Amino acid sequence: MKTARLWLAASLLACASANASPADVPVVYDKLPNGLKVVISEAHAAPTVTVAVYYGIGFRVEPKGQTGFAHLFEHMMFQGSEHVKKFEHAKIVEANGGNLNGSTRLDYTNYYETLPSDRVETALWLEADRMRSLDVSDENLKNQQNVVSEEVRVNVLNQPYALFEWLDLWQNANQNWFNAHNFYGDLHDIEAAKIEDVRQFFKTYYAPNNAVLTIVGDVDAAAVRKMVDKYFASIPQQTIPKRPDVSEPAQTKEKRIKQTDKLANVPAFAIGWHLPDQNSADYAPAVLLNLILQGDDGSRFYERLVKEKQISIDWSGGINYDLGNEFDYDGPMLLVSRTLYKPGHTADEILREVDAVIHDLQQKGPTARELADAKVRFRSNYYDALETTAGKANLLAAFALFRDDPSQINKALPLFDAVTAAQIQSVAQKYLVPENRTTIDRVPAAKEEK
Repeated sequence: MKTARLWLAASLLACASANASPADVPVVYDKLPNGLKVVISEAHAAPTVTVAVYYGIGFRVEPKGQTGFAHLFEHMMFQGSEHVKKFEHAKIVEANGGNLNGSTRLDYTNYYETLPSDRVETALWLEADRMRSLDVSDENLKNQQNVVSEEVRVNVLNQPYALFEWLDLWQNANQNWFNAHNFYGDLHDIEAAKIEDVRQFFKTYYAPNNAVLTIVGDVDAAAVRKMVDKYFASIPQQTIPKRPDVSEPAQTKEKRIKQTDKLANVPAFAIGWHLPDQNSADYAPAVLLNLILQGDDGSRFYERLVKEKQISIDWSGGINYDLGNEFDYDGPMLLVSRTLYKPGHTADEILREVDAVIHDLQQKGPTARELADAKVRFRSNYYDALETTAGKANLLAAFALFRDDPSQINKALPLFDAVTAAQIQSVAQKYLVPENRTTIDRVPAAKEEK
């Protein structure tokens, strides 16, 4: 039986390697004289196109005293511009059969529209108009201050656990303010924002030389490139402040925090380990290690804590957890685990079982089957992102914004396919150690007797 399992594992590994062909995404990349990075990728499987603009300003890199400004502007950008009335941006996109959205992440804020491909010029005109002439008025500012403040209260302050595995964990695990402030935005900073500061924030960070324009879909690259010149080339570049130093000093001592939660009914526990830099040889093994530990309900943590020991109710986690993928950030990162656990058990019990799982990996490394499965799962996730024009636009924009090389979209997979079991074992030994982690035990507050 053991021989059969080893043969199956070896077969899976061979199969995964045999199917490991690189991605082949067409990439046309250049820059306008005003500094705007432009990425065009033709994809003719469906008559649609995604137009996305990624600005190099996000939670992590917003200035001190202006926490929440990156998130505030995610809302401000829908308040109208010179030729587009308030809320009209969305109406135009939807009237042309499209959809749109925007989001704020660690190191960027993005906006995109997906429309029928013959409406690509409409999307370019809309994005250029608000990049050039957003209506940053007192009325719009006041309105969106109220909207964002209410969102923080509803989505965070008045929710059980209050995103502790993201907000609290990052603030406690990191020492550099840029990695350790309230990413959602300090209500005082948001509510105290002055119109002059907000206008300067827009002028500084929403400039063409701080942005990537990505166009993916059923278009002709040369024709679309002319449209880009038409709408974006005359937008003036601005002086962009030097990007702050977001480097994080090494953690040398375990941090354990206990919190109470008046809205929670069951306890929750979160762990954050500092990860290697994306350019490190340890990064690809760390990504696959995460999938082995907590990639799905067959992963080691889930099997041990939920199924076998029945301490945890659930288990989730990841790299860039709840914020993006393994590529769309630029700076220090945590590998996060989060679980709700059963009353009557303790965080110490969870940590003992977590350490036992990690110790086994550190001593023996992953099995051949685990390695093969992790590679297949990573490849599947990667290709899922490439299946949609919006997913492809996200990867292209991230590689252009942070690495100035969107062609890396075609170079990533071989790096992960080449990872060995020994590399994963080494990464587990190096990074999954107590002195490199921070934990938060968030327990229900004692209920007052009536």
